[in-house]
Amino acid sequence: MTDAQESICYEKALEYWSEIPATVDGVLGGFGFISDVDIQGSRLFLQSILSTENRPSTNLALDCGAGIGRISKYLLIPHFSLVDVVEPDEKFINTIREYVGSNADKLGNLYKVSLQEFRPEKKYDLIWNQWVLGYLKDEDLLSYLTYCRDALSENGVIIVKENVTSSGKTEKDDADSSVTRPLKEYIKIFGKAKLKRIKQCKQTNFPNGIYPVYMFALIPNLISEADLNNDLKL
Repeated sequence: MTDAQESICYEKALEYWSEIPATVDGVLGGFGFISDVDIQGSRLFLQSILSTENRPSTNLALDCGAGIGRISKYLLIPHFSLVDVVEPDEKFINTIREYVGSNADKLGNLYKVSLQEFRPEKKYDLIWNQWVLGYLKDEDLLSYLTYCRDALSENGVIIVKENVTSSGKTEKDDADSSVTRPLKEYIKIFGKAKLKRIKQCKQTNFPNGIYPVYMFALIPNLISEADLNNDLKL
């Protein structure tokens, strides 16, 4: 485990977020002004996935590390019949239904649990993870992605939208006990979790001076390299 990985403390992260106000500016770390641009980029990415030949159904989505429900409200609820939520902070999860407002009836289960402890009970057409995976240690991230992979319905997709470093190294943030991984590290972890990238793109129109943000669409890739080689020989 790297020094940056060792800096992750789940209790410290929960304590940090317990002090953050339940507002868009709060959950976006003072960058609430980028919310509209962020949602616009995510919407285009999601719509491209929903227009593919093997597109997922739009019955049930899961918003992981949902905060006050910003992504549920503006992105997932407009596209899915029902949206479940995972969020460990009690203040945030108690805010979600009110924040979502008139479409709160499209919210399903609200799971008050940390991602490293979450075990999906259903099959999901789409699982959305944004700005949350940096709070997981590598081994827990791998386990979490594996659980998510196994919780996908037919043609289901995992979406990851995260900051990545430009340095090529994992960088730590002591304030909230998180890390920012390089692109190559995410790709490596996706491979270990037997997930295949079917689409990847960089978020545009974000302000200068912040981390680059990438979006990944992932589906199960359960064929091992040995199996693939054997298939090629046939």
